[in-house]
Amino acid sequence: MSSKFSSTLLLLISILMSIQLLASAGNFYRDVDITWGEGRGKIQEGGRGLALSLDKLSGSGFQSKNEYLFGRFDMQLKLVPKNSAGTVTTFFLSSQGEGHDEIDFEFLGNVSGQPYTIHTNVYTQGKGNKEQQFHLWFDPTAAFHTYTIVWNPHRIVFLVDNSPIRVFNNHESMGIPFPKSQAMKVYCSLWNADEWATQGGRVKTDWALAPFTAYYRNINIDGCAVSSGASTCKSIGSTNNAKPWQTHELDGKGRNRLRWVQTKHMVYNYCADSKRFPQGFSAECKSSRF
Repeated sequence: MSSKFSSTLLLLISILMSIQLLASAGNFYRDVDITWGEGRGKIQEGGRGLALSLDKLSGSGFQSKNEYLFGRFDMQLKLVPKNSAGTVTTFFLSSQGEGHDEIDFEFLGNVSGQPYTIHTNVYTQGKGNKEQQFHLWFDPTAAFHTYTIVWNPHRIVFLVDNSPIRVFNNHESMGIPFPKSQAMKVYCSLWNADEWATQGGRVKTDWALAPFTAYYRNINIDGCAVSSGASTCKSIGSTNNAKPWQTHELDGKGRNRLRWVQTKHMVYNYCADSKRFPQGFSAECKSSRF
């Protein structure tokens, strides 16, 4: 498949995803609380959109009103444009406490003309070290694009415009912990991390360009909400009347797309960093090429 054809196909998928989300999107007034930033986070467009800003005093962030144990979580983002070095825009799921679970999308800014880095990670019982990073094949500051986390008892799938970029499978049978017992909320934020975010911290935030702004739109959560220990999903393990995300796995087309992304656009893989893990790689690294 040629690079030009692949890029055109991915653009068409992005447009179709935008149309689908417009029909099913939630509302920020209804679904989230702005939790920090002292006015730097603002809901817009009657609840359809939300803007987060960052200046030298503070960033900003919001979280979902409900917490969930499994689901599909879609968010459209338009990232900080031009020189975004030092900034980190986030969209992630997390529980609370020292032994928390977490599923991360983090977008690491860069100097003008250099690509954004998507940083992904999975924490289980407070332990992460499962990082994979990618450079996007489009300009994420020019238009909204859809970022998705699918989380079920079998696997976690990270998608960009409905194209899989990473799959983290449940390998509990191999002794690898998997997040499946702690309900999580959706969190989003824009903050300064210039001590590490851009080129290992070598490039700092240019505060003369502040305030920096990232835009969120069309939040869509289809998941098992948990309240007082009770889930809205009666039987997550059953295939009877299951929603697609409950049994989500990649078909041949999806595996080909994943292979293309990881071959062409992956820039870091914890499963290949022998300097960081001289004692050997985690067992799940040997179970699959991707």
